Amino acid sequence: MKRAPVHCPACDGELVITELTCLSCETRVTGHYRLPSLLRLNPDDQRFIEAFVRASGSLKAMAGQLGVSYPTVRNRLDNIIETLEQEPTQ
Repeated sequence: MKRAPVHCPACDGELVITELTCLSCETRVTGHYRLPSLLRLNPDDQRFIEAFVRASGSLKAMAGQLGVSYPTVRNRLDNIIETLEQEPTQ
């Protein structure tokens, strides 16, 4: 699955969405919109969150799927939560 780029390949600055287009009528909405927080996570963290949701939020199930201990999964989730909390709200 392709992931949306979040950083400029030239200067590593933040990329924003500047245009949305309706696939039905081709109406265009322009502006500057930040990517949602989950899309700004690195690809490994995005995959972890997707697996976590598919496991119905069960850390025990995640530990079994990943073949690691429950505390390892808990620490990984805590690190992702910390990353999300550091994101600006606007």
